[in-house]
Amino acid sequence: MAAVARGRWLPRAWLCRRAGPGCGRHYRAALCAELKQPLAIKEVASRPVRPHEVRVDVHFCGVNFADILVCRGQYQEKPQLPFTPGMEFSGTVLETGTDVSIVKEVLWQIPERVPLREAAALPVSYGTAVLALEHRARTRPGETVLVTAAAGATGLAVIDVATNVLQAQVFVIAAAGSDEKCKLAMQKGAQSTVNYSQGSLKEAVRKLVGSAGVNVAIDTVGGDVFLEALRSLAWEGRIVVVGFAGGNIASVPANLLLLKNISAMGLYWGRYKEQSFPVFSRTLSSALQYCQQGRIQPHIGAVFKLEEVNDAFLHVIQRKSTGKVLISLK
Repeated sequence: MAAVARGRWLPRAWLCRRAGPGCGRHYRAALCAELKQPLAIKEVASRPVRPHEVRVDVHFCGVNFADILVCRGQYQEKPQLPFTPGMEFSGTVLETGTDVSIVKEVLWQIPERVPLREAAALPVSYGTAVLALEHRARTRPGETVLVTAAAGATGLAVIDVATNVLQAQVFVIAAAGSDEKCKLAMQKGAQSTVNYSQGSLKEAVRKLVGSAGVNVAIDTVGGDVFLEALRSLAWEGRIVVVGFAGGNIASVPANLLLLKNISAMGLYWGRYKEQSFPVFSRTLSSALQYCQQGRIQPHIGAVFKLEEVNDAFLHVIQRKSTGKVLISLK
């Protein structure tokens, strides 16, 4: 979990602070008590803050496809039941434990010019986008970047970072499953689009850039879309595997890697927190800084109330979402 807050310290759960009388006695929480079943909104008794903990008044929570997989038992991380799903939120520090002075392992301070709503949309999507483009693919000036599921939260974040942060004449091709989503990707900065529900992604990309192909592909879909993106790469191209929103995990044809000297690499942003925390921290700090400077603007496609959390999940499952989906606790 990664979170941002008005303050300096670290929260430990995705819970909302109840306003009004009784505040501090109970919380409302979206609990997963049984896998593959709807979440239940429960009252959770408060307890004293332990020496190493912090209490946060949560304002907004981000909804990610990975949250849904966790609640289905299909994610690489399997928390013990019952649990509260969630990977990112924004809020305000209320109380700190006696041993807390300035902890920056899971909580980052929100700059004053960044609204709490936008801040909640940054950690996973923009942390992934920054890491994919700058650290993994090492995108260079003048290169062409292909983004699949381009109207999703991560896809739009990649477009935003590539066009407004890298600022190195990077040509972005946005690939999505509908004309409406392609239009949104263009509005957010992509130079060209491909609707891969209407035919071959590889052939459409070839018409745009010729037989040379694209230098970088960022794929969150998997399956046939991944394979088409892989076959669209240029000599010494790099493809970054971010997820499998399409539900299928493709096998990598190693002969393609050999013939074009292609690099295929994975990106699990959250794992960097344990394996390489400085890299993990730098991506989120960079996203906050870019947002403060007005260089990026997260697209928030829908906001649901906590009581509507299952509707929010369904909105994502049915592929109706564009950009980030949030849960509002206020």
